[in-house]
Amino acid sequence: MNRLWSRLGARTAAVALLSAGVVGGFQLGNRDQGQHVPDVAGVEQVALQAPQVHPVKERAAEYQEKLRDAAVAEAAAERKRREEAAAASRKTVRAAAAELAKAKAKAKAAAAAKPYDGPIPESCAEFTGNRKIGCAEMLNAGFEIDQFPCLDKLFTKESGWNHKARNPSSGAYGIPQALPGSKMASKGDDWETNPATQIRWGLGYIKGRYQTPCKAWAYMQEVGWY
Repeated sequence: MNRLWSRLGARTAAVALLSAGVVGGFQLGNRDQGQHVPDVAGVEQVALQAPQVHPVKERAAEYQEKLRDAAVAEAAAERKRREEAAAASRKTVRAAAAELAKAKAKAKAAAAAKPYDGPIPESCAEFTGNRKIGCAEMLNAGFEIDQFPCLDKLFTKESGWNHKARNPSSGAYGIPQALPGSKMASKGDDWETNPATQIRWGLGYIKGRYQTPCKAWAYMQEVGWY
């Protein structure tokens, strides 16, 4: 009995060895023919890594686009700042010009009110000749004594208070240099010889055109005639 089992065990071991040899030969044959089982884990890793190239490029493109947008926005902001600064500068210049014009107008008004430096006479008794007549006629016309220094300067420049003064170029005549001299006939037929008649006409002209002798004198200083 023991011998029988020994024989069966030996036969079984032989069969197992033969089977293992056949399988091994079959697999070896497959390898020799170029057929092999791929490395699954390696393939999956490559598949996962390959797509990562495209997102990097996209992020770089997005970053460049953001840089361009930021540059454009900064340029627009800088242009706006410059435009606002220029507008503020123009506004300041206009405001300064307006203030200067206002100051000039105020100075001109002050000059017209009293465009002279010097004492104001207390009365017409301080003067003689045609000036004394002129001072009296001015008061009779309703002006204050403080206007006489202006009237004195005006008629001194025009004729030197000479009631016979004649301008050879224009034909203007008398103390106020009326043009033509015959205009003064509205104050009297003796307009050619009477200084009072001439002065009355001159005061009427000043009052109608300039309101006061000082305003007439200011205009004379500005343009050279009245």
